Amino acid sequence: MADTIFMIHGMWGGAWLWDNYRRVFEAEGYRCVATTLPFHDMDPRGIPDPRLGKTSLLDYADVLEQEVRQLGPKPILMGHSMGGLLAQILAARGIAQALVLLTPASPSGIMAITPSVIKAFWSIQTKWGFWEKPMRQTFSEAAYSILHQLLAQEQKETYDKFVYESGRVAFEIGYWLLDPKRASKVNETKVTCPVLVVAGGQDRIVPASVVRRVANKYKSVSTYKEFENQAHMVVIQPGWQEVAEHVASWLRPLRRQSAPA
Repeated sequence: MADTIFMIHGMWGGAWLWDNYRRVFEAEGYRCVATTLPFHDMDPRGIPDPRLGKTSLLDYADVLEQEVRQLGPKPILMGHSMGGLLAQILAARGIAQALVLLTPASPSGIMAITPSVIKAFWSIQTKWGFWEKPMRQTFSEAAYSILHQLLAQEQKETYDKFVYESGRVAFEIGYWLLDPKRASKVNETKVTCPVLVVAGGQDRIVPASVVRRVANKYKSVSTYKEFENQAHMVVIQPGWQEVAEHVASWLRPLRRQSAPA
């Protein structure tokens, strides 16, 4: 049976963000399962489910854990951005063969708020009660923070696919010190599988300085790789192929180790 890669998208996204990587890794012989988070399977032009605003990271993680446990043997968890944080939470629950974290959001204990991050979330953070409402970046914020390596037309086409995200989740990630439930907490001693952590040197929403601290959290099992000229959207922006090939190369020895005698 082929190894499974379970792909978890980030904020405002959907399974469609993994189309490029699915082609690459299916050609490598993997079974690829790209999930869509709760309340994200909606018309981007529609009205979000009001329950989304109060949905927690832990709600997402519980749904994802059910999906992962139905796949059979432990899969490789591959997460981008917020999906990378969710992958860390799941790995601490003991359900990952390996972790691939692509420009991942950071767990509690790592201060991730920088001037560029504040700019990226300005319209959201300046609305009272954002932590219990569905939220979405403005186009100018997205173009600045996550889409700046795409052509202007591609920026608009991609932004038009984005849906709403949970304000609660944004609060839990960015303001973990104020979160009594510590939803973004990950016990690093519970993450014992191999971990690849990928950063983009031009990332404005999860800066490489933050991603390096994520890698250091799992230093006994992690490998860190920084692509100097890449920004946040390493799954779709120019040069994504180089990142995907690096991930494939990192995974190949693990497949040999796990292959039956």
